[in-house]
Amino acid sequence: MLLLLVYSCFCYLMLQLTLQYIPLKSNVAFLRIKQNEVANVNRYLPIFYVHVYSSIFVLLAGFTQFSKHLLSQHKRIHRFFGWIYFIVVLILAAPSGIFMGFYANGAWHTKLSFILLGCLWIAFTLKALFEIRNRNIKAHQNFMIRSFALALSAITLRSWKVLIVFCFDTAPMDTYKIIAWLGWIPNLLIAEYLINSKSKR
Repeated sequence: MLLLLVYSCFCYLMLQLTLQYIPLKSNVAFLRIKQNEVANVNRYLPIFYVHVYSSIFVLLAGFTQFSKHLLSQHKRIHRFFGWIYFIVVLILAAPSGIFMGFYANGAWHTKLSFILLGCLWIAFTLKALFEIRNRNIKAHQNFMIRSFALALSAITLRSWKVLIVFCFDTAPMDTYKIIAWLGWIPNLLIAEYLINSKSKR
């Protein structure tokens, strides 16, 4: 129950961040530091909106996939939200994230981080889909854990940013270079720990 409450709070904060861009504002929040791309890259702004608006659906749909109650008592609802997760990640959120990665601030390794994140997200999500189609439930669950761990980078990246700035008062660009990797690699390590722990039971 506590986990659900904490997660709901984070989703609410993410929703508040998303609402800043409605109706299609191009000079608020994150976009304030991306005015060069907004002005010179024709596709950047619409793809940015796709990424931001789709991410909130990913977080909501993805979390339902780990509800034992839905899985045992409401399998149709589980499958419905599962398909929403697959479609939004594979068609909207991850591809748009990869595109934005090419225009990420910082050096090449910052861009590489976001591009790699998007590619792994697609790979894990596709693998989860293939495994459930082949009725390999355990493998499906494991790859969904990995996929959702990467989806949670939308939250953990921002959490690390607040923590690092508060504790070390680093410059904005230095912080960005750090959280580009810190936002998702620990998530994946935790996912692997949970998967290994589950397999030993």
